[in-house]
Amino acid sequence: MFRSRSKEEKATATKVTADLSTQPRDPQAPKGRPTPKRSEAQSQRRRASTTPTDRKTAMKRQREARREDLARQREALASGDERYLPARDKGPVRRFVRDFVDSRFAIAEFFLPLAVVILVLSMVRVGALQNIALLLWLGVIVLIIIDSIGIWLRLKKQLAERFPDTPKRGAVAYGLMRTLQMRRLRLPKPQVKRGERL
Repeated sequence: MFRSRSKEEKATATKVTADLSTQPRDPQAPKGRPTPKRSEAQSQRRRASTTPTDRKTAMKRQREARREDLARQREALASGDERYLPARDKGPVRRFVRDFVDSRFAIAEFFLPLAVVILVLSMVRVGALQNIALLLWLGVIVLIIIDSIGIWLRLKKQLAERFPDTPKRGAVAYGLMRTLQMRRLRLPKPQVKRGERL
């Protein structure tokens, strides 16, 4: 008795849903989701029409998009445009660290030219010049270490004062690595002059 009723109910329910699906939807009835804005609908249509059908075209478009992103990033590194910088260079903390380092002289930035001079002196077969080259190596390394410790302490103090609630992980190391590069070769390009107050 109960089984026959449940089968009849199922049959009528499927018949009703089939009838509803064939009937046109009332335009005034709610759809169950909000109507998309015109701009959203147009962008979805454009996206659907521009989606490549074969793998080769998709790879080509992906390469072009990557090339455009890299070109935009290079321009940002030259101009200092914050929007397109790589993730390691973004944010007010990193910008302050770059400005802090670029506004002062650092002995470490002259390491490469000094290393070339010392290397040439050490290759000369005169004992006195080789001894001078060795002493210069030691002197340069000691001066770089002392200067780096001073920069580290001052930068850490400035970051603590200016950005007390902002995460500063890796910012001091980022600044010390920047001191090792010659000023004109630094990326992003320096935005402040030497001696400029921050």
